Amino acid sequence: MALNGKNVRIGACILAGDMDSMVRFYRDTLGFSTQWDGGDFAEFVTASGELSFWLYSRRQFVKAFKEEYVPPKGINQTFEIAFWVHSYADVDAEYERLSKMGVRFPAGEPITYPFGIRNFYVADPEGNLLEIGSTNET
Repeated sequence: MALNGKNVRIGACILAGDMDSMVRFYRDTLGFSTQWDGGDFAEFVTASGELSFWLYSRRQFVKAFKEEYVPPKGINQTFEIAFWVHSYADVDAEYERLSKMGVRFPAGEPITYPFGIRNFYVADPEGNLLEIGSTNET
């Protein structure tokens, strides 16, 4: 069968320099469940199913390409991962919850755009951008 976007499940991986701090952030701060055993790979349970979101050690990943490990600096401006919640109210509630935990919000508080998305951005410990948003006003 040929690759066809309508029939493909998508997974997102973030390459992590410090697996401990990254797993703690996604598990303890954002609330994703994982059976991580302390190794180079951590998969998180999501509604999207198996292998939909995971972390992998950047140091291990670069070995496959015979490249040098170069840790990123600052906010990663090459991609974002969006986490969609049910409603605008859920966006606001999550912003309030994370505000109390000292999370970085590079773009500030939630915004509702004219095209119908309400969202805000979070930076994880290594500067990867996460969008938390909704397209449902109610």
